[in-house]
Order: sequence, then C-alpha cells, then structure tokens
Amino acid sequence: MASVLPRDEESPLVAAVDNSPIQTPKNHTRDIHILSVAFLLIFLAYGAAQNLQSTVNTEQDLGTISLGILYTSFAFFCLVASLVVRKLGSKNALVLGTSGYVLYVAANLKANWYTMIPASLYLGFCASIIWVAEGTYLTLAARSQGRAHNLHEGAVIGDFNGEFWAMFALHQFVGNLITFFLLSDGQGGSTKGTTLLFIVFLCVMALGVALMCLLSRRTGNKEEVEELSDTDVGVYSSLKSLSKSLAISISDVRMLLIIPLISYSGLQQAFVWAEFTKYVVTPTLGISGVGSAMAVYGAFDGMCSLAAGRLTSGLTSITSIVSVGAFVQAVAIVLLLLDLRISSGFLSSVYPLFLAALLGIGDGVLNTQLSALIGMLFKHDTEGAFAQLKIWQSATIAVLFFLSPHISFLAVVVIMLALLIFSFGCFLLVTLKVAKTSSTPAE
Repeated sequence: MASVLPRDEESPLVAAVDNSPIQTPKNHTRDIHILSVAFLLIFLAYGAAQNLQSTVNTEQDLGTISLGILYTSFAFFCLVASLVVRKLGSKNALVLGTSGYVLYVAANLKANWYTMIPASLYLGFCASIIWVAEGTYLTLAARSQGRAHNLHEGAVIGDFNGEFWAMFALHQFVGNLITFFLLSDGQGGSTKGTTLLFIVFLCVMALGVALMCLLSRRTGNKEEVEELSDTDVGVYSSLKSLSKSLAISISDVRMLLIIPLISYSGLQQAFVWAEFTKYVVTPTLGISGVGSAMAVYGAFDGMCSLAAGRLTSGLTSITSIVSVGAFVQAVAIVLLLLDLRISSGFLSSVYPLFLAALLGIGDGVLNTQLSALIGMLFKHDTEGAFAQLKIWQSATIAVLFFLSPHISFLAVVVIMLALLIFSFGCFLLVTLKVAKTSSTPAE
C-alpha cells in the first residue's frame, strides 16, 4: 500500500528524514549589508571632520599636524593590529575600532593640543584595528558564502568588496552634503556652527556603532583556530608570531610586488584630501566648492567600486579592471601636469569636478581590487596581509601630510605619475607570477 501513495505522502517519518538535511544555506550577505552601512555612518562623520581640519583648526596648524600624527600612529599600530584582531575576533575588533573615531570627532567640540593629539594617537590604533578586522571579516564572510552556496570564491570576494567599497565611498558624498546644509548659513567658521555639526556627526556615529554590534561572530577554520590558540600563550609568543607573520609577508615576492600599488593608493587619497582641494578646487570654485568637488569624487568612487566589484571574478578580471583604473588615473595626472586653464565661466567650474570624477574612478578601482587580490592570494594569513595593506597606505598618507608644506604641487604630481607607472609594472609582474604558478583558481 505504501508504494501507491504519493511521494510526499509516504510517511511522516520519511518526510522528516528527507526534510531534515534540506535546510536553506545561511545567506552571509546580511552581514555585509550591515557592515557596509555601519562603515558609511561612521566614516561620513569622520571623513567630513577630516576635510575640515585644515580650515577649522588652523591655530599653529593643529588640524594638519593632528592628521599627520594620526596616520603615523595608524602605520605604527598596524604592526600589531593582526594580533589584536586574532585575540579579540574580527567582530569585537570592529566594535572596538569605532571608539577611536567617536573620540576624535568628540575632541573637535573642544579642539586644542590636549584633546586633538591624544585623540589622534588613539584613533591611529583604532583605525589599524578596524581596517584589518574589516578585511578579515569580509573575506571570511565571502568564503562562508561560497561554501554554503557552491559559488566561485573569487567572484564572491569581488562581489562583497564591490558592495562594501561602493557604500563606503558614499561617505564623502553624504558627509559633505550634511556639512554643506548645516554650515550654509555662514556659520562655517563659528564655534556655534561647527559645534552643531559635530554633535550631529556624533549622533550618526552612535547609530553606526549600534549596527556594528549586530554583526554575526566569525571564526576561521579549525587550523586557523588552533594557530590562534598557539599565539595566546603569552606576550613573547605573540611577538614571535607577529615577527614571523611580518617576515613571511615581506619575504613573499607577491606582497613585495603589490606594496608599490598599495603605496600609490595611499598617496592618491592623501593627494585628493590635501593637495587637490587646496590647489585645484579652491582657486577656481572657492572654499564652498570643496564640498561639491568631494561629493562628485565620492559619488564616482562609489559607483566605480560597485561596478568593479560586480565584474571581479578572479585574477584575469582583476588585471583588466586595475589596468582601466590605472589608465584613468594617468589621464587625470597628465591633465594636472599640463595645468590647463579654462577661462569660460561654466567650463572653468566643471573642469575641477571632471578631474574629481576621474580621481574617484581610480580610487574605487584600487580599493576594491587590492582588497579582492589580497583576500585571494593570502588565505593563510588574512589578518597579516590586510595589516600590510594598511601599513603601507597609512605610512604614505602620513608622509604626504608632513611633506606637503615643504614641496610644490607640481613635485607631488610628478611623484604620483612616477609611482603610478612603477607600481602598475610591479602589479603586472605579480599577476604573471601568480598565473604561472596557478596559485589562484582559474576563471
């Protein structure tokens, strides 16, 4: 009799047995959505506050010096960031990292040497933690998503990076719009106007911190957990593990060839913040035009990050996308070297925005593709690899902040072009090396 029953009505026992293993795989994209929105909220406040440092905290160059100290501290603490992330776990490290950004924005409510400098030092530590944790968390989520849904790991990493960096890039657009609306009444240079702005930013950041707490906890595989437990036996063992990790990264030819491109990505970011707005945007559009130019930069950065992430599926696609991004950056740098002057009113206003768009496209490409490439190539030491990424980026940013008052704008642009050519050549070498050794999955 049982044989003539419909298949789905054979017996409750069979149905239970059949249904128990058939469970919907966990979708890890929820955590990426939360992570992306949390970073947007945190950094739209910090990014706008950073852009205001050179105009709001001008006494004895407090704003610029605090940023230089911040990124120097950032580079130094990146040396130990991977150990902290392993000790705390990527989620806890992300939550801890947000505290530095909140403290730095709060210090601007009473900006002086006794508040800004300690806040900058602490933010350098927190920034190193949060960025290593972000790269680690996103890569672990991508691997889990690939295993759960039988998807190509490289494609998932690229997709997740594309979403994250597209959302992150919008912080310049949204943050500068908030600044524009709150300070458009002419209170931009007054204590009352900036106090209101920073209070609003703190409220926005509080929401970002709350979202960060909603992330799922993530751990590596069994071997990674065992390796982590081995590093927890004491300070000596932790330092020994750190030295070993850094030595392996530096001695790895692949990392050595990627470092120049990492350094260039930091240089071009600092160039936009410190040089482009001062020498290109302000003379043409005035101080009020800085917000609009940075909004355009952020918008194109975000759109390009999303598109580049969607198109990333492996080494071949990364090579193609980086090549396009390097070409766009080269076009922008050459135009800056030519120092074109457009006398027409409308065109003279649009030209700086056009350059900002080109620079934003290049930044979107480098952010997504460097993160995807490192996540694919350094699976056995994700924290250490992303620490290297932030060490070299932040060190380059700090150098430019400290040197910009002493070198000309033209010299900075020439250095950028030379480093772009050199770093792109090194990048092509590493892609050829990886392709030959077949260390990444074929597309």
